[in-house]
Amino acid sequence: MSTFVTVGRRLIPHNHIAFVEPYDPAANPRFQTSRDFLGRVVMVNRDSILIEERPEAFAEANGLRMLTADRVATNPAVHFRVETFLPAEGFTPAKAYMTRLLWRDLDGNDQSKLLLSEPETVLAAAVPTDGALVAASGRGIRKVSRRRQRQPMSQTLHP
Repeated sequence: MSTFVTVGRRLIPHNHIAFVEPYDPAANPRFQTSRDFLGRVVMVNRDSILIEERPEAFAEANGLRMLTADRVATNPAVHFRVETFLPAEGFTPAKAYMTRLLWRDLDGNDQSKLLLSEPETVLAAAVPTDGALVAASGRGIRKVSRRRQRQPMSQTLHP
């Protein structure tokens, strides 16, 4: 897999992409364009780039993990945390969110996204196991012995 993703004319480091989600033009009626944007690539710092392909197609082409209930695909190269979501008193969300997906941006600030999927489903897709983490990073795990091996006495004494 390449270390960068091409979006339009931009080259984006793969590990700067947090997730991709559907783009709904009705959510921002003041934004007028002649292009048919279908998805939105969200960077770890929450900047976003609109794309003309479906999130599912972008995810498959770039090794992202799809959450089908939300149509959101997470990047296995990003360290995510998962929490159950309970609305604060006085906050009534428009949707029945069940999960908060959390990560840190490049400056160390917390970022999050609310999801409809159950926390266990999000955890399985967004937080890789050790084996998946090794595959995503392209490196193997190497165990380092902390003990120095002792040499036999016959080799350490000089005649």
